[in-house]
Amino acid sequence: MIDRWWGNLLPKIAPFLYDEGGPIVMVQIENEYGSYGDDKAYLRHLVTVARRHLGDDVILYTTDGGTRETLEKGTIRGDTVFSAVDFSTGDDPRPIFKLQKEYNAPGKSPPLSAEFYTGWLTHWGENIANTGAHFTAAALDRILSLKGSAVLYMAHGGTNFGFYNGANTGADEFDYKPDLTSMIMMHQLENLVMWTMQSSKTLRGVVKRHSAASIPSVPSNNEKKGYNMIQLQKNESLFDLIDKIDPIGVVESENPTSMESVGQMFGFLLYTSAYAAKGPRRQYVHTKLEHDRAQVFISCPSEDNGGRPTYVENMGRINYGSHLFDQKGILSPVYLDGNILKSWKMVAIPFQNLNEVLDINPHNQ
Repeated sequence: MIDRWWGNLLPKIAPFLYDEGGPIVMVQIENEYGSYGDDKAYLRHLVTVARRHLGDDVILYTTDGGTRETLEKGTIRGDTVFSAVDFSTGDDPRPIFKLQKEYNAPGKSPPLSAEFYTGWLTHWGENIANTGAHFTAAALDRILSLKGSAVLYMAHGGTNFGFYNGANTGADEFDYKPDLTSMIMMHQLENLVMWTMQSSKTLRGVVKRHSAASIPSVPSNNEKKGYNMIQLQKNESLFDLIDKIDPIGVVESENPTSMESVGQMFGFLLYTSAYAAKGPRRQYVHTKLEHDRAQVFISCPSEDNGGRPTYVENMGRINYGSHLFDQKGILSPVYLDGNILKSWKMVAIPFQNLNEVLDINPHNQ
């Protein structure tokens, strides 16, 4: 897959390399690989494929966290690739840059923070991340004072769409932290004029103080437009969608299966299972593992039977660390009063476009 993808991508990049008169001075072959892998044969294969399409003159590099463990796992010692580092804003860069030298060829280890975080992402339920201008500028000043370089991450904010927001974990996979869709990171370009006026300790002031050459003038602060309130309109009820689904598109299985097993990557997956009601007394339903959020509804209860439709939402796929294999849906048996519920039906509701009829592929297991 890598060979096919890079075989299409890299030839399009080659004309824009620095030696061809273009702006690309370095090409990164992996990012923070040492945080979740350590396959050196894989890394060397990436180098081989990159050299095949880009030649021997371009600088290939990796980026890993500034610890011995992540660098040992995530890069190749010597001059095969240039090993760059990243670390938390405010960390002392001196010992990290010293460690970086161990993984590069002698005399070929200019200090580089390949991801200098100008802010931080925000998880659902948290206050919006907000890194002060002076704190960030002071951290950049320490890097540049060591004759180091830094790549601002991010220079400006952005967003992705739909369910492509991503997620992190804490100590283990159960400490799940879905990201907001927008990755604001303090969007430096938008705030650049304001920061320049604050003091000489802003990012622009720091760069100017450490640069022998003049730096470009501040771009004009474009006028912002207010769009006022946006009124959302209800399209359909989630339950109404069920009536429109072709029965041949329903997945049937003895046990609940994951989203991926029914060919769905994002959105919701509806699970239903029949059960025998036992009068007015309470019944308890539980499962040990679902990703990421399940909502259980009782449908058509009676003295004889009923149903428990459960919507499981994919809140964002884990995109960093050791839990990247992040299946979604109900991933373990479901118990009702201690007994395993069997005979499940599953319906994919991807929400790719609410204006289109749901396109569901028949799939029985």
